[in-house]
Amino acid sequence: MFLTILIFLVILLILVLAHEFGHFLFAKLAKVKVEEFAFGFPPRLASIQKGETKYSFNLLPLGGYVKIQGEEGEDSADPRSFSAQRFWIKILIIAAGVGFNLILAYILFTSGFIMGTPVPLDDNDANPNAEVRITEVQEGSPAEAAGLLPGDRLLSIAGEEGESLPVFRIDEVQNFIQENKGKKISINYERAGGLREGEAVVREDAKPGEGALGIAMVRTGIEKSGFFEALKKGFEATVSLTALTAEALWGFFSEIFTGKGSFEGVSGPIGIVNIVGDFSRFGLVYLIQLTALLSINLALINIIPFPGLDGGRIFFLILEKIKGSPFHWKFTRTVHAAGFVLLILLMILVTYHDIISLNS
Repeated sequence: MFLTILIFLVILLILVLAHEFGHFLFAKLAKVKVEEFAFGFPPRLASIQKGETKYSFNLLPLGGYVKIQGEEGEDSADPRSFSAQRFWIKILIIAAGVGFNLILAYILFTSGFIMGTPVPLDDNDANPNAEVRITEVQEGSPAEAAGLLPGDRLLSIAGEEGESLPVFRIDEVQNFIQENKGKKISINYERAGGLREGEAVVREDAKPGEGALGIAMVRTGIEKSGFFEALKKGFEATVSLTALTAEALWGFFSEIFTGKGSFEGVSGPIGIVNIVGDFSRFGLVYLIQLTALLSINLALINIIPFPGLDGGRIFFLILEKIKGSPFHWKFTRTVHAAGFVLLILLMILVTYHDIISLNS
């Protein structure tokens, strides 16, 4: 669990730094004063002053921020203040965080295609590098008793008489399990590069949908791409998954506002830690793809026009443009602070749901 939490924090650090670096870079390019670049939320653990900017590392690692002079509308007389900039400069500085999360996703997807991306294979594919991995272990099943986990790669299975079957196709495993109902079998598998062995007694009378051993499997192979092909595939993956994620978010919020929504498909920090743990057992490429997908989610959530988010700040700028004058900076600060508090409360609620789901 410690390693899983560490991987989660590294992924979070990458996502937050990419997002906040977008704001930071575009503010610097516009010669706007950046007062602080921070990972995490206070209390502050450590900081270093470089020129006019303080770089901070804070205790609560669930986000980060870039503090820009005049970002709430104050200090409008200072030419280096955010509030003194032109409309489109402000929009670019705020939207840069979202843009950099999408760029990060593109870089990660492209890297994955260059390294070799797992692709699903059917049993008729003769790919010599094909492997069969467990994707699900049912609670209370013989597979759980044998110590199997999602992500384990099946190497071979053997019956009571000692006959061993190398695992190359899913249907071979399924047939072997059917032939050995009520008997003890040995399962050789690989986890995190290490070889392991477990024993299970196959159920004779499994309930519908459970399976005699209690596992779900996938057969995969590695598909590598050249550099330029990977650039194309990375772009296509980023665009298609951004569209699918946006559609899913739209559906979720539509259900929330119509009273039909639930938190079943939503994960907070604890839920994401569990997802990271599952993906880490499959390997580095899977973690890269997960990080890319989380980066897309972070980008799209931040562009929602809600106070406290980048989209909310852009929405206020548009209202000011239509209105012809800025809102008082105290009003802007209060609205965004209230929005931030609501977001924290929502995160607490989702985290509570994660805890309940773990204990159920």
